[in-house]
Order: sequence, then structure tokens, then C-alpha cells
Amino acid sequence: MTTVLISGAGIAGSTLAYWLTRNGFEVTVVERARGQRSSGNPVDVRDRALEVVTEMGILPELRAAATAVDRLSFVDARGRAVAAMRVGDSAAGAVEIARADLAGILAGASGDRAEMRWGDGISAIRPAGGQVAVEFESGGRGSYDYVVGADGVHSAVRGLTFGAERELVRHMGIYIATMPVPRAWGGADEVVMYNSPGRSISVHPAGGRPIAAFMFRHSAIADLDYRDTEACRRLLLAEFTGRTGPFDAVLDHLREGGDLYFDAVSRVSLPRWSRGRVAVVGDAASCLSLFGDGSSLAIAGAYTLAEELAAAPDDPDGALQRYESRHREHIGGRHRGVRLASSLMVPGSRPAIGVRNAAVRILART
Repeated sequence: MTTVLISGAGIAGSTLAYWLTRNGFEVTVVERARGQRSSGNPVDVRDRALEVVTEMGILPELRAAATAVDRLSFVDARGRAVAAMRVGDSAAGAVEIARADLAGILAGASGDRAEMRWGDGISAIRPAGGQVAVEFESGGRGSYDYVVGADGVHSAVRGLTFGAERELVRHMGIYIATMPVPRAWGGADEVVMYNSPGRSISVHPAGGRPIAAFMFRHSAIADLDYRDTEACRRLLLAEFTGRTGPFDAVLDHLREGGDLYFDAVSRVSLPRWSRGRVAVVGDAASCLSLFGDGSSLAIAGAYTLAEELAAAPDDPDGALQRYESRHREHIGGRHRGVRLASSLMVPGSRPAIGVRNAAVRILART
């Protein structure tokens, strides 16, 4: 039986684990976290990813957990609506769902067919004949026919195989953080956002489990450890204190603690997605930033990788090259929307905020 080690139990990793085990592979998933996180922006499942989750039989679960949000309202410092726009793509069948819910449903689809190793990570990778030898942070060792990095923009597998993150990941000038909050600010179908120059703070109802999001413009911060939650919390407080408009209570909740997710909006530029029997998928391979179609592309990419490995498990070069060729074509030019999205969500000045609001009002009348 062909053995595969997947690093990362998120959207790409869980999708890949499902399809590989369904095709008879022996799969182990290793995840640094001790469980699925509860924070993270709601995400869309659309296009090819919809076909994949339909074939998995989990689309009804996704629809049951969908957020049903169809409106984004921009408010002033007093909480008064100054502009609003329709969001979502329900006509095309797209499903918006909290990231944690999506990851949980995908992970549950595999049942107990994949071995899970929570609270551990990969510390070393090297070729070993026709396999890949791995050392774990916990001190364990193992050998596998394939190793796949589905471990996000800060991928350990990518760093160990392809080179340092600073050479492969480009900071796009914005940081983002999310955390659960006790209540929503608008209706059950409405995201509410307040902007100050170069910053935004919003609350998404997320199907009854509201999530606050902070975004701010900043050059790359050297030596920032995204896993140091308290350092990230202090940075957010420094950036947003006195700049939250009607969302002072959200900042109070940030001070109190909670499950905080923090990261940079980034773009991964990787010339190749595989080396020998090691490959990367999802954000580890082609992060489109946190404004893009990352979750849908992660699902589609994981499906394509599993399909090619199942078709030719003894031909790693051919299988991995075909996966990359097919999925790069699917990604196409989707990187290009990042700057447009950032100008909409995080205008850099008060005049830019005014222009954005005016443009949204005009579009709403057309």
C-alpha cells in the first residue's frame, strides 16, 4: 500500500486525506496545532470545489452551516451606515461558510481512515531510496512513499524542501487578524465594517458565531512570529486603540484574550510544486492572499493531486508534474484581484475612504 504523510489538517490537507484514503492509500496527517482552530475568516466554496464537495457527499452539510450573508455595510465612527453593497454568489451555487466549519466537515469526511497526529510537526526531510525519510518535532521518525505540505503560507515542508520563506513569500503590505466575538453588529445576513485610514475592523455574523476581523496596512515586520499570540495581540492593540469607531467592545474582547488568528496577506511564488516525492498544495504552493479564492482552490488542488497520484502511484515525476500543470492552469490570473480587493477593504487615507464609499453608493443604484 502506498503511504503518504500530509503536513497540515486544514482545508487542503483534509481534502487530500479524504481522496487518498478513498483510493486505497495509507495516510498519516500531522498537524502542529492540538486541534482545529475556531477563528479564521468565512470562506467561499465555489466553481470546481463545489463539484468536489458534491462528489464527497458533504455539500448538504456545508449548506446547512452556510452563513447566508449577502450584504456588506460600511459605517462611520458613530455606527451609521454610509454605504452598502451586495456580496456572495448564491446564483452560481457558491457556499459561504466559516473556515472552521469547512475544515471540520472536510476532516470528518475521512472518518478514522487517516491516522491523525495532533500537536506535532515535521523537522527534517530527506530522500531515502524510493521513499522520503522524515523526522518529527516530537523526536519520532518515519518513512513514506510521498510527503505533501498542506501546511499553509508558512509551510514547514516548503521551507525544508524548496528554500527559505523570505525568498518565496512576498508580503502584500497588509496584515489581518480574526477572532470569535460574543455578538454580531448588524443583521444575520450582514457584515458591518468601519474604516480609519489604512485600517479596517469588521464583524461577520458567521451563522450565529460572530467573527471579528482586523486589517491594517504595514510594511513587512521583521522577526514577527505569527505563532506568538500575545505579541500579535499587542501589535493589534497598538494599531487599533482609538481607531475602532463603533467597535470599542471588540477591542475590549481582544484585550481579554480568545482564539486569535494573525497573519500577513501574502503571495507565494514557487517555480516548482514538487521535488522528488515531496509536493506542496493549497496555500503552501500558491497562496492567493486572504482576499482570494484560497479555500476553493485548495480543495480543487488537493483533488487534482490525489487523482494524479491514484492514477500513477509508481510514477512520482509524472504524477506530480501533471498535478502541477493542471492546477496552475486552473489558478490562471487570480492573483490580479488582490490590490483591487485591498483598496476596497482597506483604503489608505480618508479621501480614499470617501471615494470608496461614493463608488459603492453609485454601484448600488445601478
